[in-house]
Amino acid sequence: MSDGSRDEIGANLARVRDRITRAAERAGRSGAEVLLVAVSKTVTVERIREAIAAGVPALGENRVQEAREKIVAIGRPVPWHLIGSLQTNKVKDALLCFDLIHSIDRLPLAEALSARATREGRRVEGLVQVNVAEEPQKGGLSPAELRPALEAMKALPGLVLRGLMTIPPLPRDPEESRPHYGALRKLLDEAQGWGLGPGFRELSMGMSGDFEVAAEEGATMVRVGTAIFGARGH
Repeated sequence: MSDGSRDEIGANLARVRDRITRAAERAGRSGAEVLLVAVSKTVTVERIREAIAAGVPALGENRVQEAREKIVAIGRPVPWHLIGSLQTNKVKDALLCFDLIHSIDRLPLAEALSARATREGRRVEGLVQVNVAEEPQKGGLSPAELRPALEAMKALPGLVLRGLMTIPPLPRDPEESRPHYGALRKLLDEAQGWGLGPGFRELSMGMSGDFEVAAEEGATMVRVGTAIFGARGH
């Protein structure tokens, strides 16, 4: 890869970080409170290496198999996060690959993760996905389902719940995402009173089109791909 491409990724990363910092400061927060997860799905190993060299603090992948191949090639210089949906038959591989799973979207998946982690004598850390807009085509618990699901999940051995995640309807304007992110923030505030412990504090929300709004609304993790790597295939 050319130095020009490397410089482009570095410049994009710097711009995204600056935008996150400014957005967080508008909400009276520090940009350091927001972890930038660089979404590397379909991105080549070479470009991912350049992003790591430029300073991305974490990588996010949508598919377990694609992540496995990249981890074999790259290793673990930064944490790897699963941000896409997870089938129960991929749980074993997911535990091998990821430091954090953003997409625990149903109780049976949480139970499968717990069972595998317990069998291996380890812990798995995850976020619970909430379908705030209750879109029928998307995974995630409805807001009404969240409390009973969390009550059941928190009792599962080997599973450490760190917070909530959502994917709102694709916005035409970033402001369209604000009510969904504000709603997730309120759900986290409520859930913190349900005996989940002080570690239950993360909010994974915001992508390339609306991460500044997410940072203003309390995101502790934003998932940004296109704004760092440019447009790519799916």
